[in-house]
Amino acid sequence: MDIGKDLVAASATPLVLAIIGEGESYGYAINKRVGELSSGEIQWTDGMLYPLLHRLERNGYVEAIWGKSETGRRRKYYHLTDRGREELARQRHQWQVVDSALRDIWGMTFNAVLQST
Repeated sequence: MDIGKDLVAASATPLVLAIIGEGESYGYAINKRVGELSSGEIQWTDGMLYPLLHRLERNGYVEAIWGKSETGRRRKYYHLTDRGREELARQRHQWQVVDSALRDIWGMTFNAVLQST
């Protein structure tokens, strides 16, 4: 399935905030988690993820610290700030409203289609 760019872009911030909200993480692991959560349907490039992480950092939603991986390589780890937790709650509420509206309209549309046949 090809998920449209607009939907991928709109869902990127809440997805990343929620993933980092699970616990401190780094770019590659975040990207891998997105793939897991979407059963491989959402695939991001580094060119999409890292600018988003930098924007979240500029906005004060995440903080980054340099650490070392198991292999000794330097890696930037991200964690949510208090402001990031507030933004995640706000985004979650917005998506729940959208989800509810879509489920309602699609349920009505499906029922209307069934009744017209």
